[in-house]
Amino acid sequence: MKQRILNDHISVSAIGLGCMGMDHAYGRPAARKDMIALLRHAVELGCTFFDTAVVYGTANEELLGEAFAPMRNKVVLATKFGIVGQRIENGKPVNLLDSRPASIRRQVEDSLRRLRTDRIDLYYQHRTDPSVEPETVAETMNALMKEGKIRAWGLSNASVDYMKRAHAVCPLAAVENQYSMMWREPEHGLFDLCEAMDIAFVAYSPLGNGFLSGRFTRDSTYKEGDFRSFMGRFRPDVMQRNQALLDLIRDTSHKRGATPAQLVLAWELAQRPFIIPIPGTTSLRRLEENLGAASIELGDEELKALNAALEHVAVDETYF
Repeated sequence: MKQRILNDHISVSAIGLGCMGMDHAYGRPAARKDMIALLRHAVELGCTFFDTAVVYGTANEELLGEAFAPMRNKVVLATKFGIVGQRIENGKPVNLLDSRPASIRRQVEDSLRRLRTDRIDLYYQHRTDPSVEPETVAETMNALMKEGKIRAWGLSNASVDYMKRAHAVCPLAAVENQYSMMWREPEHGLFDLCEAMDIAFVAYSPLGNGFLSGRFTRDSTYKEGDFRSFMGRFRPDVMQRNQALLDLIRDTSHKRGATPAQLVLAWELAQRPFIIPIPGTTSLRRLEENLGAASIELGDEELKALNAALEHVAVDETYF
């Protein structure tokens, strides 16, 4: 598979694998043996970049640790710190944040143990902690890199000002934010900042939580524990307003001889050379489909025409 650059000493497959859904947010955890087989098959297909986090359930890190123990040097593992738990307020989960240096050190040691490794390749601050300055966090990351516990670090959903302040102390390798055809906010300044500061952009929910794959309709039902059952973008009225986008994706992918999901991922890769989508799945068939998008190249005129068509499609960006 084609590669993309995280920093001077780490390259990854152009498309990675987000592992959240194996344990979190989309219903009951998937069978361990099946997920181990899927993760190892992903490596066979050329995928080298795998994303997890403690908040997905500590079992998610343990799953990756078990799957990749025999092939640790073949993969790049990304996990996160900063969210140390959740509580429920008004029926919704609220993150408990802690990015104090001593807490970060406890978190990294716990993740190293669960991942069965001596280093974390990419360590994100999952959410910024308003009680801790970015310079303090960056200084801790610099120390952890010098100690060999992490190889690079990044931020997830941080403000531009926070990024700049942190980067000035310890250079960022990546930022991880949502990006897709139905959530294009990073195009409004963040991509230019990434290019200027030589930072990779790791795109989570590149298929809009599966919406852009065309698998779901207004009549779809969801398993118990699947947060799409209450996500705003899956409400029937929102889905109806986004039908024109789905139609464009379907028609264009058909002409290209690709699936809708493959077209969406190929479009994303073509937007900027530093974008790395990490679609998630628990299906071997979907895994092969998603990773296959890395071989689809959209020509300049083809991309220009698709982007022009997208500009004329009204998109309802409702998320929750």
